[in-house]
Amino acid sequence: MPQKVAVLGTGKIGEALLSGMLRGGWPPADLLVTARRADRAEELRARYGVTPVTNAEAAKTADTLILTVKPQDMGTLLDELAPHVPADRLVISGAAGIPTSFFEERLAAGTPVVRVMTNTPALVDEAMSVISAGTHASEADLAHTEEIFGSVGKTLRVPESQQDACTALSGSGPAYFFYLVEAMTDAGILLGLPRDKAHDLIVQSAIGAATMLRDSGEHPVKLRENVTSPAGTTINAIRELENHGVRAALIAALEAARDRSRELASGKKD
Repeated sequence: MPQKVAVLGTGKIGEALLSGMLRGGWPPADLLVTARRADRAEELRARYGVTPVTNAEAAKTADTLILTVKPQDMGTLLDELAPHVPADRLVISGAAGIPTSFFEERLAAGTPVVRVMTNTPALVDEAMSVISAGTHASEADLAHTEEIFGSVGKTLRVPESQQDACTALSGSGPAYFFYLVEAMTDAGILLGLPRDKAHDLIVQSAIGAATMLRDSGEHPVKLRENVTSPAGTTINAIRELENHGVRAALIAALEAARDRSRELASGKKD
């Protein structure tokens, strides 16, 4: 793979992507990294054999720039990069809420930009990465982005107008499942189980349920009904979930996440 790729702002997600690319066959010599702290940059060099550079050096030498800084820091980073990014560089943004137009307005005319929302299961190669093209991004740019993010999980192309919804659903999605596991673990303790046993029971149940959803091809309603016997334990639990408005609460929560993604796009920080 002859193209040089630079990961700018290499935090947890950036490092997960970097390690996935190495497992996928990218030579370390073709991967550049930037980090806010010099000790972090040296840590990445020692761990992966990649080359730490400054943001300006990355812009000048890499064929693809992957920007993984926080949304509120993106404007400052682009101000630093803009004088050094030629119009033929592919710029990939991993920042929640920020549209491709934000980058296109600040970079050289015609610069191809691709927007990606991935999630933390990239750390275990099970990410869901949602990809949208900017005005000037080509099919080749999208395919290259899919190749990069496919190294840490699954990819899906969507129109950019759907990115805020995808951010709410899958970008933030792992946190909802962790929250549910936390609540179910507390319930297990209340029911008399030790914490470690309750945790193991719930985690394996979650893995099994997710595998069935992925591999069976069945609708989740059908899979749920297969567990729900007349007058049994499951239907009593489902009734309580409905009585407490869990379904409505989930819908409201995802709407709130979508709305916050839109606020980030508008520059609102608080």
